[in-house]
Order: sequence, then structure tokens, then C-alpha cells
Amino acid sequence: MITIAIAGKPNSGKSTFFKASTLADAEIAAYPFTTISPNVGIAHVRVPCPCKELLNDGSCGNCIRGTRFVPVELIDVAGLVRGAHEGRGLGNEFLDELRRAEAIINVVDASGGTDADGNVVEAGSHDPMEDIRFFKEELTMWVFGILSRNWRKLARKAELEGTKIERLISEQLAGVGVTEWQVRAAIAHSRIPDDHRSWDEPALKKLAAELIKESKKMVIAANKADLVPQSVMDKLVAEAEGEIVIPCSAAAELALRTAAKNEFIEYLPGDSDFEIRHTVSAEQRAALDKLKGLLATYGSTGVQEVLNRVVFQLLDYIVVYPVEDEHKFTDSSGRILPDAYLMKRGSIAKDLAYAVHTDIGEGFLFAIDARTKRRLGEHYELVDGDVIKVVYAQR
Repeated sequence: MITIAIAGKPNSGKSTFFKASTLADAEIAAYPFTTISPNVGIAHVRVPCPCKELLNDGSCGNCIRGTRFVPVELIDVAGLVRGAHEGRGLGNEFLDELRRAEAIINVVDASGGTDADGNVVEAGSHDPMEDIRFFKEELTMWVFGILSRNWRKLARKAELEGTKIERLISEQLAGVGVTEWQVRAAIAHSRIPDDHRSWDEPALKKLAAELIKESKKMVIAANKADLVPQSVMDKLVAEAEGEIVIPCSAAAELALRTAAKNEFIEYLPGDSDFEIRHTVSAEQRAALDKLKGLLATYGSTGVQEVLNRVVFQLLDYIVVYPVEDEHKFTDSSGRILPDAYLMKRGSIAKDLAYAVHTDIGEGFLFAIDARTKRRLGEHYELVDGDVIKVVYAQR
């Protein structure tokens, strides 16, 4: 399962974002370091289900009115403060938790109502762009610290053994989740000299910054959008040029999902509107009208968009549906479209077979496109929304 980290400074709304995405219990409070041990939960990305296209009645039983929700793992890590790479605050715990994440959602308090250390201040008195810059700087210094501590040893080993420096760096940063090809790309993009023997401290810092870009894909969740004028949010998006910045309100999403769970409203995560199902008080009506206004302004609360953008844009995954009966689109138990697999774009049919089960991958014979009934070879490149039967030899 894909693992995504929710990170940022204390009191930016990370735990609210986590709870809104997962409806898991998480302590939420207006003071720094509410989260000490990481919260782990299951969120979902939202995609159209192929059942409406494939079935006469348009219902597979695994979607909600044609909308499918595919699970991903979320980790809500401890808040990041300045000097975390030197062990300040809960820095070591924070950085250790990031090792396992494929991508990072950097939750930023767009209202400017918390200072650099997460203390509550007057709204608008703190520049959220400062939080975006310092977050990237802390990650860069984390990787730089690992590199610089061992650089002489690495450089000497490369020279004496003739080992490529890219390989040695990737081995040094394996615990951070950095691969050799990411090191190679980072070297090219950092515009440092080709000869690693000339790399000094500034060069290593440039390399560290590029390694973070390559290995830790990131989206900015500009949280508390309901507390700032849209013009302020537009300014933040414009200033963060080159970054994916998505306005959102985790508090609004949590309110909507809680109301839907309790059957007060009809709402799916990512919807642009909701329907009130029961008679509500004037106070409740006013609160719901305020939420409708937010949805009208931004098209959604932004929380679901953040998750979808991370998985499908940053990480470039697609959704594929394996079945055992290509005529009825079912598994052996008769369940229609029972599973939805997130696969890297560029994956082939044999990759899907291995994802389902190692034995199926090892015994792979061919695949069948359930829509067209066309036979597919092991190197067929999967397409988003494919419904695939894998034929394999029993072992």
C-alpha cells in the first residue's frame, strides 16, 4: 500500500487533516506537539468506478453511486520545528518517520495564525511562505548532514575502488529512501561539477536539496482556507511558484464527513456540494451554509484533491481492476470488480500478476482485457481503468 506522510510545523492542522481523511481518532489541540507518536490510518483516493460502463444495472457493490475509493496509508508525524535536523523538538522522530513515505503532504497554516514554532498568534501576522521555505530547508539539511558526515570516506572509496559515486551515495542514503537513479538525476539537476572530488560544502547542499526534490515528492496543503480571503490564498499560490499548492480546509472536511457519517447530510469526500437529509436547527443551518459557501468558492474542501493529486500526479499511479471471470467481471466468489490496485504508470501485465500474488506472477501465461476480450502479453503496458484477467499456470 502507498504510504504518504502528513507533515509540517506544529499546530498547522496536520492532525485535523489526518482525522478528516481517515476518520481515525487523533488528538487535536491548539498547542504545539499535540502529536508525539505518529498516527497511522487509512485514507482513500477517489476515482470513477468502471461498473457503470460495464454493467447494465451500473452497480458493483464496491462503489458509491459510481465512485470508487481506493485505500492508501497516511502517517501523521510529529510537528517539525526549526533545527529539527540537529535534534531540536521532536526532530529525530519526525525525520525517521519520513523515511517510509513515498510522498509528503506539507500542511501549512495559510491563515498566518501560528508562528514559526506553532504558537497561536494573530491571524495574518505570520507569513506562510516562510513555513514552506523552512520545511524544505530542514529536509535539505537532514540529507546534507548525512552526506557531509561521511563525505571524505565516500569520496575516497569511489577513488580507490572505482565505484560510481552515485551508487555509494544511494547506499549511504538508503535509509532515507533514495535510489541510485534519483542520485543521478539530482547530480544533473543541481549543476554541480561532474568531478565529485571538487564537491565542497555548498555543492553538497545543492545536491541535498535536489535529492529531496527527487526522492520526497511533495504537495502543499494550504490549510484553513476558510479563514482567509480568497485573494490572500491566490497570493500564496502565486508566490509558491513551482510548488503544487492546494487550498483546503481540513476542519470543514472533518465537519462534513462527521455529519455524513451521522446521516445529517449526504456527502462524499471531494464533492462540490451536499444535501441536508434531516431538519436542522437555525444554528446548524448557519454552520452548513458556511460550509456550502466554502465549497462554492473552491469547488471542494480541498482535502480529497490533495490526496488525489499526490497519488495520481506526483507519484503517477493508475488504477487497475484484476478479475478472474472476464465475462462477468468477477472473482472466483462472484464478487464484481472486487479489487482496485494502484500501479505505477508504465507497469505491465506481469507486474499486475505479481502484485496480486507471487505465484500468479511466476506462473504468468498471458492476460485478457476484460472489456475487449483481447489476449495480452506479459509486456502489455497497463492503462488507467483497465479490467484485466491474468491466466497463469498452477504450481
